[in-house]
Amino acid sequence: MTDDGSSLFCPLEFRYGREEVRSIFSRSARLRRALRVEAALALSEAEAGLIPTEDAEAIDRAATLDSVHLARVDEIERATRHDVMAITRALAEAAGPAGRWVHFGATSADITDTALALELKECVAVLDDDLVRLGGALAGLAKKHRATPTVGRTHGQHGVPLSFGYKMAVAAAEVGRHRQRLHELQHRLLVGKLSGAVGTGASFGDKAAEVEEGALRRLELTPDEAPTQIVGRDRLAELTNFLALVAATAERLATEVRNLQRTEIAEVAEPFDEASQVGSSTMAQKRNPMQSENVTSLARLIRAFATPPLENMVQWHERDLSNSANERIVIPHAIVLTDDILGKLSTVFAGLEVDPGRMAEAVAQGGGMAMTENLMLALTAKGLARGEAHELLRGLTRGHSGSTSLAARARDDPRVRKLLSPAELDTVLDPASYVRAAAEKTDRILATVERELDR
Repeated sequence: MTDDGSSLFCPLEFRYGREEVRSIFSRSARLRRALRVEAALALSEAEAGLIPTEDAEAIDRAATLDSVHLARVDEIERATRHDVMAITRALAEAAGPAGRWVHFGATSADITDTALALELKECVAVLDDDLVRLGGALAGLAKKHRATPTVGRTHGQHGVPLSFGYKMAVAAAEVGRHRQRLHELQHRLLVGKLSGAVGTGASFGDKAAEVEEGALRRLELTPDEAPTQIVGRDRLAELTNFLALVAATAERLATEVRNLQRTEIAEVAEPFDEASQVGSSTMAQKRNPMQSENVTSLARLIRAFATPPLENMVQWHERDLSNSANERIVIPHAIVLTDDILGKLSTVFAGLEVDPGRMAEAVAQGGGMAMTENLMLALTAKGLARGEAHELLRGLTRGHSGSTSLAARARDDPRVRKLLSPAELDTVLDPASYVRAAAEKTDRILATVERELDR
């Protein structure tokens, strides 16, 4: 690789993702975690009386990147064509005479799967922070706009009014549920195994449980209670399906911004650096929702990454290698990209430009048609059958071009005049009642969301 990065080919290396998250999956970081597992195993075996204590301590001292170099590991792997064997031989060399005990009783998956759990533990902390930041940005908008009237849309058409804050509170609650899911899956995800070939622990004799528990305690992990030669792949499938859920939420929120930023609506806009940012190479006036579009694109890829781990659950007997290659690609990419889109969305919503004036125009658009439901309910409460009230209003609104308001049409209708006074009609057709209800519900949602985000 050249210093200018011109030899890089994967966009994850230079275009998407944060360096601090990419570094979790670096080769040196992965080697360091594998060495930690080997050291924890040796110390636990010494504690159980299986190997000499002084030799375990020598292995522990040697199990660092200062002693075991990636270049040497690569050299051994080129000869052995086995990644874990390369690590154990390099560690044994660094440990001197004590190296005879390296990897004693273990199988490769003991090291790789347990090191993966350490890797995922770091990732869970990152994703948790991401969800808190995004949830906080959404909650901030919900508070600020708890009573800002906007029109609700169903099937792409105007429905009834609500508040923009309520829309944001709904989104914040969804993000909060993802945080709950993340907390719930941790105890199933962050497990290791040091139970040897096919998972029975036979290689450690009657000390098997003691060795595994001791090593995993040092690593602050829990044992897979029922492994084969590998940790159960349902655990990783649950993780990537969780990431797919998060990605679906991310795309939903990004799509909302993209739609509301359309010229015809223009109720919100992404943050945009007017001094230097360019929307189009041709159309100089353009201010495109590029971050939200980027989130949409990457979210679709993250959801695609959920499929291989489901397939990886199907192993031949106690294990095969059909999962190994794709996991090296899927897990890092899915996590780095999920962090990436959550960070971008946090930036979008933290700096979202909201135009309450345009929202008010949308509520008023169509001559108050958004209040049809409230008028129907009021007529029903006054004695008209709901079906008749619905049909009456369907007639009043049919062919409506906006030249005559719903209020005017209702006042001119004798059936409405018979049941509702002009003052009652004005009250019924005032959007404030809907927005007031939305604001109150926003407050209730936020009380729950903020407790969840503070956990």
